[in-house]
Amino acid sequence: MAVGSREEPTADDRADASLDGRLTGLARVTAELIRASTAEAVTRIVVEHIAEAVGATIASLNLLVGPDVVRLLGLRGGDEGDAEAYATYPMSMANPATQVIRSGRRLMLVGRDAIVDAFPDTPRIDRGDRSLLVLPLGTATGTIGAVSLSFPGRRDFQPAELDFLDILADSCAQALLRIRAEADAAARQAQLSFLAEASAELASSLDYEATLTRVAELAVPTFADWCAIDLVKDDRLRRLAVAHVDPAKVEYAHELAERYPTDPAATNGPWQVMRTGASELIPEITDELLVAAARDEEHLRIARELGLYSAITVPLVARSRTLGVITWVRAESKQAYVQDDLEFAEELARRAAVSIDNSELHSETLAVAVRLQHAVLPAGLPVVAGCDVAACYTASGRTEVGGDFYDVIALSGGRVALFVGDVMGRGVQAAASMAQMRASVRAYIATDPLPDVVLAKLDHMLAEYGNEQLVTLAYVLVDPARDELLIANAGHPAPILLRADSSVEQLPSADGPPLAVLEGGRRRHVVRFCSGDTVVLFTDGLIERRTEDIDKGRERLTAALASLTGDDLGSGLRLAVATMGADAHEDDVAAVALRRHPGRPL
Repeated sequence: MAVGSREEPTADDRADASLDGRLTGLARVTAELIRASTAEAVTRIVVEHIAEAVGATIASLNLLVGPDVVRLLGLRGGDEGDAEAYATYPMSMANPATQVIRSGRRLMLVGRDAIVDAFPDTPRIDRGDRSLLVLPLGTATGTIGAVSLSFPGRRDFQPAELDFLDILADSCAQALLRIRAEADAAARQAQLSFLAEASAELASSLDYEATLTRVAELAVPTFADWCAIDLVKDDRLRRLAVAHVDPAKVEYAHELAERYPTDPAATNGPWQVMRTGASELIPEITDELLVAAARDEEHLRIARELGLYSAITVPLVARSRTLGVITWVRAESKQAYVQDDLEFAEELARRAAVSIDNSELHSETLAVAVRLQHAVLPAGLPVVAGCDVAACYTASGRTEVGGDFYDVIALSGGRVALFVGDVMGRGVQAAASMAQMRASVRAYIATDPLPDVVLAKLDHMLAEYGNEQLVTLAYVLVDPARDELLIANAGHPAPILLRADSSVEQLPSADGPPLAVLEGGRRRHVVRFCSGDTVVLFTDGLIERRTEDIDKGRERLTAALASLTGDDLGSGLRLAVATMGADAHEDDVAAVALRRHPGRPL
């Protein structure tokens, strides 16, 4: 060879250089797969960058998304209509991708005849003379998909290139598994956060209608595009709550539920879930399902326009009783529900059902308590000449009956007896003691209404027959002939006197312990009670708060009594009680007021 001359590269040299270039390109693709953070990114790398690195004119990524369903995640090249034809297809279809997924082994076919002979019944398989390489996406638990590469003409693959492509396919599989695991972990965390927030909402109020509306709103759009909650009312499913990613469609959903109520005889859907107590999962809402469920052409048209894609319906079951159903629907998001979603929906439904059941029990028990309370309290107040009389009773809102009681009794000679008492405790036993005490006071008043006499007889009765519950009582006898109030108090908050000139006097405090505790007699106090004066008796729930000294409560009551100066004593008393903070009452409140007409004898 002459000095300075250059030797021309041989065909083998050019082939080696081409192989080195392809392998370098595949190495870069492998690095990209390691960094990929989404399935979309992996798909783009496979169908674009791998195809470019090895010179493929058609590239596709196929993923197994169910026991018998393959989805085309991405496609580059090919004929018009390929993406639609292979968007999803069953594993039973004979084609190169399904064969590789089943076998877990690489498939290489060179030449038109080899491809058509291997898959004679596969649509769109004959695309002229070409070479086909299909790589399995293998994992430790099986093959999750396949990468398909098509090359024009006949293509020879070097062993090193095939090994590198196998490694790249494994890297692709691992990237998809990693991304799926990260997505599953994020979804699980989101579900746990949602359950925590939903549980807090369910526990925050006994108004289950408002609470369930909030729960439906929480589910959208994270877990559903639509969420509807239906409860059984009067033998029909009543749509209690509905939420949608588009708020404008919420009212539309209510209208549809009224216009096309769920058919009780349907073999699927909400009523079937109600009857069987078994959840229903529809991974894909097909047009055939819409046609079968439609009541008429208009109903079918609306259902198609809504674009319903996938649905879950789960029962609301509490104490072996099915209360209703929750339905989640995906439409705009175009995502299919899977078994994990169903299990999550069932967990939420269990919590919601307990909340509904507790709310119903509370409402029923509270209604019974209120009826029992009213049964043992006065049905009405007597009409007393020359004065106004008013009473106010406010329950604390707890489900147990309280022990507060009161009464006003018109006596001969124009006298009036008023008393307010409190049997400590709650529940049926407290209510029974309350009824007994009120009846006993009335009986003793009938024989001798003097305050100290009445309380002494009550002491003796309770001491003789025994009473495990503590009872306090404030008793006032209005004596018109003397313009006097006669007062006796057994451990109860002292009454208050509002004078005609709007000044407030605290009447004598309790000078003795609760009933049946005193050894010896009871004392009575005498206070002037003139025209225009008002006396107010009340239970401790009106002035006592756990967070403040009782003197603060008395001060607030003194200020609130200004409302009693109006013409309507009843309205004024209710306003005074409300001003004291009705929402903050930790106990029941009973209050009685009597006002002498100004300028006139009683």
